[in-house]
Amino acid sequence: MTPRSGTAAPGSPLVRSLAAAFAGLARIPRLLLLDSALSHLGYRYATAVGFAWGLLWSVGRVERREGLWVFRGMPRRTFGRGGSCIGGCYLTDRNVTDDVLEHEAVHRRQWQRYGMLFPVLYLAAGRDPLHNRYEIEAGLEKGGYL
Repeated sequence: MTPRSGTAAPGSPLVRSLAAAFAGLARIPRLLLLDSALSHLGYRYATAVGFAWGLLWSVGRVERREGLWVFRGMPRRTFGRGGSCIGGCYLTDRNVTDDVLEHEAVHRRQWQRYGMLFPVLYLAAGRDPLHNRYEIEAGLEKGGYL
């Protein structure tokens, strides 16, 4: 502490300790939300919802590929674009190439990492796949966007 101001000097051990403590606190939300028990619970919930939706609407083959439950024969109104990944489920009419499934497996991993925050983050990133960071991470070419 400086005698005149009653505050700690910028480089003092007290200031460094407080800065380290606040840096640690800033990591807590990240630790709780990303790749955490909470995010994995959200992923499981989304997978259950996707599975129920797929069972309800799919009239095609259901199979396990690339770690995903793939529901074919879905009516167009029940999914977005060429197909939708909900948790560990991929819902589509017939868009099931190896490249697309690799792309969707990355989305499955994103669901695991972010849990129920993923749909919010995805929407916030924008509908344009060429500028959506989650589509770019999953691979635009494999997703059929290029």
